[in-house]
Amino acid sequence: MADETQSEDDINERANEKARKRKAARDKMLADKTVEKGLLIVHTGKGKGKSTAAFGLMTRALGNDMKVGVVQFVKGKWETGERKVLEHFPEQVTIKTMGEGFTWETQDRARDIAAAKKAWAAAQEMIEACRGPFSESEGPAYDMILLDEINIVLRYDYLPLDEVVSVLSGRPKDLHIIVTGRNAKEPLIEAADLVTEMTQIKHPFREQNVKAQKGVEF
Repeated sequence: MADETQSEDDINERANEKARKRKAARDKMLADKTVEKGLLIVHTGKGKGKSTAAFGLMTRALGNDMKVGVVQFVKGKWETGERKVLEHFPEQVTIKTMGEGFTWETQDRARDIAAAKKAWAAAQEMIEACRGPFSESEGPAYDMILLDEINIVLRYDYLPLDEVVSVLSGRPKDLHIIVTGRNAKEPLIEAADLVTEMTQIKHPFREQNVKAQKGVEF
């Protein structure tokens, strides 16, 4: 609680001095951060927002004139708002919707595995298209690739984990790759540069019987 004898000017000056010290400390920290590289980013956890945050990064990349690729491992049958937005940028975006729905919808393990393998092949093609050498005007095919819900197919062992981690770890040095889905495997977390876990605190689907709604879930 502020001393009642202090004037507003005194309080402001103390606050400003603290802000100056914070800025000096941050500037010093940023001065050491000189590395630029493509990041392996993992969005996992039981909370909502993993794919949403990833598509937010896609949008940010588009705003920076970057080229992005998306492979959807599960939600192929869903008409999602984010997909419709990205389709307005055909020169910068490639979207491959390879999944056939969640496992409880298909109820066909062999079919799910086949779909996962097909999606993984498409993902590898995208990654390989980013290897040089390139002409200065051409550049790599993609600057950022999203493998949406790949963690789900890895959870059910539909793809060889070691192979996926190896390919993602050996990505071209300037390529950013984002992987999403709950229950990310530990080797993938270890290989990643940035990992965010979404924690569910409340969800209307479970607590209020609210169904998935347009503009929120899809």
